[in-house]
Amino acid sequence: MKAHLGATILGTLMAIGATTSAAAAPAGGATTAQDAPALELTVVHRYGFDLRLGQDVISLRWLAPNILRVHFLPDAHSGPRTEVLQDDAPFGLYQPHTRDDTGVLVQSSPAMRVSWHAERLEIASASGQRLLTLDDLRALAAGEAQLAVGADAPLYGIGGYSAFDTSDAGLLRTGTWMAKAGAQGHAGAPWVWSTAGWGVLFDTLGARFRMRHGQIRVDGFSRPDIDAFVIVGRPDALFAGLRRLSGAAPMFPKWAMGFTNSQWGIDEQQLLDIVATYRARHIPIDNFTLDFDWKAWGEDDYGEFRWNTAKFPDGPSGKLKATLDREGLHLTGIMKPRIHVDTVEGRYASAHDFWFPGEKPAPDYFSHKPVEDLDFDQPAVRAWFFNPVLQHSFETGIRGWWNDEADTTPDDTQFMNMQRALYDGQRAHFPERVWSINRDFYLGAQRYAYGLWSGDIATGFASMAAQRERMLSAIDVGAMRWGMDGGGFHGHPTPENYARWIEFGAFTPIFRVHGDHDEHRQPWVYGTVAEAAATRAMRLRYALIPYIYSCEWGLHRTGVGLVRPLTFAFPDDPQVRNDISAWMFGDSLLVSPVVEPGQTVKRIYLPAGTWTDWFSGKAYAGGRTIELPIDAATWSDIPLFIRQGAIIPTQPAMDYVGQKPLTTVTVDVFPATARSTFDYYDDAGDSYAYEHGAYYLQPLSAQQHGDGVEIDLGAATGSFRPALRTYLFRVHDLAAARVVRDGHALTRVGDLQSLEHATGEGWATGHDRYGAVTWLKLDATQPQRLALLRAP
Repeated sequence: MKAHLGATILGTLMAIGATTSAAAAPAGGATTAQDAPALELTVVHRYGFDLRLGQDVISLRWLAPNILRVHFLPDAHSGPRTEVLQDDAPFGLYQPHTRDDTGVLVQSSPAMRVSWHAERLEIASASGQRLLTLDDLRALAAGEAQLAVGADAPLYGIGGYSAFDTSDAGLLRTGTWMAKAGAQGHAGAPWVWSTAGWGVLFDTLGARFRMRHGQIRVDGFSRPDIDAFVIVGRPDALFAGLRRLSGAAPMFPKWAMGFTNSQWGIDEQQLLDIVATYRARHIPIDNFTLDFDWKAWGEDDYGEFRWNTAKFPDGPSGKLKATLDREGLHLTGIMKPRIHVDTVEGRYASAHDFWFPGEKPAPDYFSHKPVEDLDFDQPAVRAWFFNPVLQHSFETGIRGWWNDEADTTPDDTQFMNMQRALYDGQRAHFPERVWSINRDFYLGAQRYAYGLWSGDIATGFASMAAQRERMLSAIDVGAMRWGMDGGGFHGHPTPENYARWIEFGAFTPIFRVHGDHDEHRQPWVYGTVAEAAATRAMRLRYALIPYIYSCEWGLHRTGVGLVRPLTFAFPDDPQVRNDISAWMFGDSLLVSPVVEPGQTVKRIYLPAGTWTDWFSGKAYAGGRTIELPIDAATWSDIPLFIRQGAIIPTQPAMDYVGQKPLTTVTVDVFPATARSTFDYYDDAGDSYAYEHGAYYLQPLSAQQHGDGVEIDLGAATGSFRPALRTYLFRVHDLAAARVVRDGHALTRVGDLQSLEHATGEGWATGHDRYGAVTWLKLDATQPQRLALLRAP
């Protein structure tokens, strides 16, 4: 909605410095920065201030203590937002402290200081450290934003890599980069940020960023009213601000935390045989994704949206779904952005002008019949796409969406809006949570239960290794849910490559495998050694489901997902600025998968702190590179390290998520002198009731003191009541002599086995692979604080 700026000024106006009336301003906006008139400060009010540039206005508004909006308004008018920002959601306003410091306008908060003087806008930390400046705001009138930052400030974001791009730049950004959705696994956002403590988001569909020697120039905006948002803070604060502006990611279903097998070339009986083999071998799986095979592709009367009864005779009746429900398995299916022209649905699309502009019908590579892409930017197309035929397919078993090939147009929002059609449609008709994977990403898509996969990659170790920077650079632009075709799409992996790829995939947000037509990616296809290594990694993933699902909640609430580049946790460490070889898996785990064939020793940089090898229990001092022996014979090891201060909830490995009620959660604690807290989260896992408070959220805290360790179970919030009754804490590096709660000693039992079989609470001591350990069996439903004391 367009509105004159004068109607938006709030609060008491304070004249600071020179003021200029609109009548005295030069007529007409400037077309170049050099020709533009001088900037003049016109008004200052409780939420920011305004600058006038001829007939144009630059509005500066505080949205939060660490977020400043800088909005260039040609002729003092605003245009509509793009899909980058939440639809018409109010941003809110924040009132900073304002002062006139000897002719310099200064506004400040506990997080940020903004100064205006001599046509220069400076953004600093609360302590006064300069973060960035906008040296010539007049350039906005010429369609360019000019930023000056520290010459040594590492830059991130903007864009990632397609499946076929060279990725030698890793995570750092310099030179010229385009913000775009791209194709084949590319992720983009008009968002540049730095571990120096700042980020800038532009509301635009597409932009060019030119970065050199501490100067950033941005142009190619889709909006004439350039709209920028400056956020300051550490990476978690930057991405929380990004979430606030662009919108939260709704939670995936809990089953999506598990393993997905995708396959092209399959029928109903083959599917049932594969699922039965997974279950017989106790290899966990939750989702099977079907390619073209599931649908009546090429047939008239909505064949793109309905079951292929030749291959899946029990699909339309729901009988296949009922069979798979008993096995704890979900089916998801491929969707395409195109439909066949000479069909009932095609003629309907023609009559309603649904086709993508400028395209002509062309033969489909699979059906060989004429097809054309739909234009998903049209609301009418999106409303029609989740039609009654597709609704029936959902009801009878296709419970999620693998959206493919909507990246063949130059439109940054085609893929986003294709999934938006499915998200809005499913939410309008069904209570189940939405799941999707898609082949490109542009910021804003996360609002529609949007996952990204890295495109049609090749098999082999080199291709596998190159997925690391693709994942981490995608996360750097806000695509927090990322996955890949485990094993590679093109080609057939060696047994070693497959095993190592599964181990890699187990520590990504979306854990899946896929291959080209008639390629099979089940573990037993690759021999007994590969199967054993893969199965071990998959069971570890499933043991970590309570930890992973709590991180899924964290993504929804904070904007930071399960996987984080090391820069998120260690922004001040120059050694991790472009480190793609390792990443954080949640707050507590660092993983560095093996991506070289026959490797016997792997060099791994561990940041500051103490790190413990998950498998061997060996502790390492951080701030240095270690050499870790690698098993080149059985491929069964994963370089996985536990951060000091970690609190990690786990469960017994299951064949699928929710196979058994989770009445006891094991919690491994590696206490540090600084207090650490993990927010344990659970809910029903399949609906959006969590949006209305139906969840279970409980803070678990630990801190090491000179005389022992303190453990806190906070009060749970939310209306959901899980099956959980007991926590079994394993407090490492401590053999307590006493455990005290509320001044009273907790009952001690002889050993772990006795404790597990005891009917009530208690504790015991012993040893495990990490050394001395104190076990605590506690009532999970009661808030409590315990002191584990070393002295009797």
